[in-house]
Amino acid sequence: MKGRIVILDRIGDRAAAALMVDGRLEDFLIDPPSDGAPAPGAVFRGVLDRPLKGQGSMIVQIPGGTAFLRQTKGLRPGDALLVQVTGYAEPGKAVPVAPLPIFKSRNVIVTPGKPGINVARSVRDEDDRDRLLLIAHEVIAAVDEDLAPSGQNPSGQDASGQDEAPTAGLGLILRSAAATATDEDIAVDIDETVRLALAVSGDQGGTGPELLLDAPDSHHLAWRDWADPVPDQVIEAPGAFEDHGVLDALAVDGADHLRLSGGASIYVEPTRALIAVDVNTGGDTSPAAALKANMAAARALPRALRLRGLSGQITVDFAPSPKKDRRQIEHCLRAAFRADPVETALVGWTPLGHFELQRKRERCPVPMEIAG
Repeated sequence: MKGRIVILDRIGDRAAAALMVDGRLEDFLIDPPSDGAPAPGAVFRGVLDRPLKGQGSMIVQIPGGTAFLRQTKGLRPGDALLVQVTGYAEPGKAVPVAPLPIFKSRNVIVTPGKPGINVARSVRDEDDRDRLLLIAHEVIAAVDEDLAPSGQNPSGQDASGQDEAPTAGLGLILRSAAATATDEDIAVDIDETVRLALAVSGDQGGTGPELLLDAPDSHHLAWRDWADPVPDQVIEAPGAFEDHGVLDALAVDGADHLRLSGGASIYVEPTRALIAVDVNTGGDTSPAAALKANMAAARALPRALRLRGLSGQITVDFAPSPKKDRRQIEHCLRAAFRADPVETALVGWTPLGHFELQRKRERCPVPMEIAG
């Protein structure tokens, strides 16, 4: 099965998506349980509850529970505030949220409160950059003209110069996928996302907790985030996972014990506090066995975490090797995670010789009965 193929199916009552590249499972997404905590991307009108002394944080009431906001400056208990879920909550903990929601689509990211129109750095062709900026400016002008109050001139100001254009407070980032999209698709995407951002961020409908925008499901995320490069094929059908070997691949590549080249292996074991990763050299007894195993583990780790949706604090116990090898291992880790879509901070080595990482909790963990 050659090419880049996106496969959309369901596992029980949960939507799921798989990305296969030349027959190899490269990525996997699954929705959280229907009775689980809100997923990343959901936008709420929350009500500020109480500050957490000494933490610089505040509890926020949202429908069905509480959220955790890392901010207190300028906030008063009882006020309503627009917040967006930023990650999956650990069991027994409040959902993490942030103010100033962002609105992400296939070709564009809209950022209320951060005005300006920009193009992703990964789009390097100057002609493409100019084309995307022109489309964005034209669409923004059209939206302003359409939504401007009666009597307001096209510049967004009335005769006294006091009124701003409807989109004046919005920022726009053209994503890398826009470079290969058609002008019409980009324009429609910008228009729809800008109008959605204006509608949600301008919420004046009440003072109590309320869900304003639900989180995207796995199928939407696959459409949004697996667009660059453009898939050769998209398959959406009941039983598609079984027909194309997705579940078999997940049972092998998403297992807690992965065999690597040269006989080495890694164990990936989630605990309540962190993800523990253990690297073994296997039967290799050569002088370079540890370095080879550690390099192979560094290259394999992003995919191993991605396929199981594992995030949070990660501690890697590499096979014992001289300190002089650490720079080479770390360089390999950084290169491997550079292409990974999940934001990951490589923190560094501990006094005991472990390597620590911090990975954003933006994916639902894949249940072990599915991952194998």
